[in-house]
Amino acid sequence: MAESINGMKRTCMCAHLGVEDVGREVTLMGWCHKCRDLGGLTFITLRDRTGEIQLVVSPDSNEALKSKAASVRSEYVLAIKGKVILRSAPNEKMATGMIEVELDELRIVSESLTPPFYIEEDDNSNESIRLKYRYLDLRRPNMQRNLILRHKVAKCARDFYDENGFVEIETPILGRSTPEGARDYLVPSRIKQGSFFALPQSPQLYKQLLMLSGYDRYMQIAKCFRDEDLRADRQPEFTQIDVEMSFVDCDDVMATGEGFLAKLFDEVMGIKIDLPIQRIPYSEAMENYGSDKPDLRFDLKLKNITDVAKSIDFTVFAGAIEAGGSVRAIVIPGGASFSRKEIDALTEVCKTYRAKGMAWLVCSETPRGSFLKFLTPANIADIQEATGASSDDLICIVADRNKVVFDSLGALRIEAAKKLSLIDANIFKLCWVTEFPMFEYSEEEGRYMAMHHPFTCPMDEDIDFLESDQGRVRSKAYDIVLNGCELGGGSIRIHNRDLQMRIFKLLGFSEESAQEQFGFLLDAFKYGVPPHGGMAFGLDRMIMLLNNCSSIREVMAFPKVQNSSDLMTEAPSPVADKQLEELALSINVQDEEEKVIGD
Repeated sequence: MAESINGMKRTCMCAHLGVEDVGREVTLMGWCHKCRDLGGLTFITLRDRTGEIQLVVSPDSNEALKSKAASVRSEYVLAIKGKVILRSAPNEKMATGMIEVELDELRIVSESLTPPFYIEEDDNSNESIRLKYRYLDLRRPNMQRNLILRHKVAKCARDFYDENGFVEIETPILGRSTPEGARDYLVPSRIKQGSFFALPQSPQLYKQLLMLSGYDRYMQIAKCFRDEDLRADRQPEFTQIDVEMSFVDCDDVMATGEGFLAKLFDEVMGIKIDLPIQRIPYSEAMENYGSDKPDLRFDLKLKNITDVAKSIDFTVFAGAIEAGGSVRAIVIPGGASFSRKEIDALTEVCKTYRAKGMAWLVCSETPRGSFLKFLTPANIADIQEATGASSDDLICIVADRNKVVFDSLGALRIEAAKKLSLIDANIFKLCWVTEFPMFEYSEEEGRYMAMHHPFTCPMDEDIDFLESDQGRVRSKAYDIVLNGCELGGGSIRIHNRDLQMRIFKLLGFSEESAQEQFGFLLDAFKYGVPPHGGMAFGLDRMIMLLNNCSSIREVMAFPKVQNSSDLMTEAPSPVADKQLEELALSINVQDEEEKVIGD
């Protein structure tokens, strides 16, 4: 359907024209990207969301047209008519660089002030300025490509799941606050004063109820909200491709997820991925990569040298082992040439993850290291054999509790890969991480907590250890990982009410508190619940990874900054006293210096 302005109907988009259109009369509409007046000959670069094309006003044009063209400035909105001709001086950098449009008619639809930054592909303006004027930032070609890719991925998801028998069902935005991990965003009720709705952290409970309701296959592109600290890949409101299935096991859910990813990479990215996608048990992922989100684009696996360390007279190693921890290492190829400053920088990476320090060793003909005085020649030979290091390599060692060792060496692995330029940004490596622990121990709470959420089903063979050895219990949970980032995840859910109550009890809920928080779910479980499970893909993070963006803000139309505020609309903002009175609320604000942008 053609757009029209006062009788002028757009015939095509700027970048849809090519050499085959020479001689064609066209009507285009868009923004002036640049205007050059060469004294009688005026060139205007017209831009729309498909790209750019050059317009030309020749010296033979009428004076009114030449005068109007000379008055055009950047970001004016224009409507033009003209003929497609070959350019005398082609521009190979433009998709339409072989042609231009010779103008017959030019209308200035809307004028523009000078923008606060250049509307350019790689403009390096301060991000806070770009976010304040986000409507201008979104005109930049790279931002438009990001959002168009987002549209294509969402459409691909809807098409795939529709083709595979899924029903798209919307779940409520206003719901009940339930303890699911992150802090809820609360919405006060005007009708029921003193009570609050909560914005959904995910549609988890609703989609389980939909399975109980008989909708065997559900999907939704769902908006979710979590009031938590932000970072480069996290926003207070985000979008999930949410899926749930009945009468399934882990293999069924993962196979369906793989089918979607195969279609997505093929149709949207033009890439064929190998199926089935590699599966790595959680314990193996931690042992080899120090992370449950392993980046498989490079090797650099961790080495467990605890047995070797037992024979070394070094109190740091001995203390970690006696406390139930471990001693592990990572070998950095060619790292023997690193300066002391570079090695100290690696040590700081480990300290960021609560390691007390990092021991290092170079097994050259004349060995060097931070703990060399504690080593015998036999010790050095044993470490070299256990790690597989050559004389040109740097061995980095951390001894501590396993969580600290894994976290610090996992981060060091990524840092070393970046330093050695081992990461190819054009490669996409997927894997499933499976068999997650059911519980993780919280030092702050002094007890075990649910690693995912309390509705995750334990593995059948581990159910007998629920009360006796919680740390041993694995769950039917799985994450899909892309290039070292969690792309999505899910689990098989508990569908047995008695088992669900056992899990609630282990997590510290009394029968009364469980009924108070989750009564609607527990009551529903009395009416015939099918086995069910599902997963959710993070849509925003998916677009960020596919586009190799450094921040999730680059793939969202109107994101928030680090303090969860919107620089463009200045939200959140105060409201009128009358609105507070209607909600029976009073405000008690403590003065605090406002912080704006960051990560």
